Amino acid sequence: MWKIYALLTTAMLIWGFNLPLLKYLLTYVGPVTMTTFRILLAGISVFIILGAFKMLRLPTKNEWKYIVGGAMLNVVLHHYFLNMGLFRTSGTNAGLILGLGPVLTAISVSLIMRIYPSKVQWLGFIVGLGGVSFVVLAGGGIGSLALGDVFVFLSIAAQVLSFLVISKAAKTLDPRIMTAYMLIIGSVALFIISLIQEPGEIKAFATVPPSFWLAFAASAIVGTAVGHMLYNYAVGKVGPSKAAIFINFNTMFSLIGSALFLGEIITARHLVGLALIITGVILGSGAAEDLWKKRRKSSDKNNV
Repeated sequence: MWKIYALLTTAMLIWGFNLPLLKYLLTYVGPVTMTTFRILLAGISVFIILGAFKMLRLPTKNEWKYIVGGAMLNVVLHHYFLNMGLFRTSGTNAGLILGLGPVLTAISVSLIMRIYPSKVQWLGFIVGLGGVSFVVLAGGGIGSLALGDVFVFLSIAAQVLSFLVISKAAKTLDPRIMTAYMLIIGSVALFIISLIQEPGEIKAFATVPPSFWLAFAASAIVGTAVGHMLYNYAVGKVGPSKAAIFINFNTMFSLIGSALFLGEIITARHLVGLALIITGVILGSGAAEDLWKKRRKSSDKNNV
């Protein structure tokens, strides 16, 4: 279990540090067009990685419905609404809304899959949300509700539902294989959307500097391909609720990445938020309960 927690933390580190790259890429190419080709490269990369380890196989007819559903939710709707939202709202609003992810996941799992988190895990979800609030609000007060906020909420809602699909598919299909197919199918759907919404934007790739391609490759191969492989694999192993609580680490690593690469200042309020996030993840993931149970068993054995 601790190995899975380490994988989830690594995935969040990758996603957190990927945000500054995305901001840079969006200054040169439209959001839908850039996301389309970034995800396409990510999908190709996952196929190459899995092919090298001889892990690829064709899905069954029943598995294809999960792949297509996951692609529409996790790739198309999530990335489309997130990019449209970030263009229309502040980073503060977006960060706070994305912090709702673990709580929404826990509620969805309870209602749809009838898997109920423990009281300690619910406490972790709330503490983690408080930590995210501390971090994002340290940059200033939250603005008024805007259309962009609705888009960001729709993006996290779509992602939450995709976790349930991935978890169900994981009973017969390796989530890493599912990730490869999802990324390719999702990129095709996004390409069609980009032709309608951003006609001619593909020409922008001809005018970008060499540094763009380095950031583009890093974001696609490491940020998307490797990050999604690790996260989706973990969802299949520990379930949507436990995996989702680690999304709060995304906020923490984004802050650290901004401080390291963009020169942003970390304040005392940020540190309080980071402490709450870490506490929330430990409680919400079940790690605290697992450790307590192990110590209790060890203590019982010593007393015998």
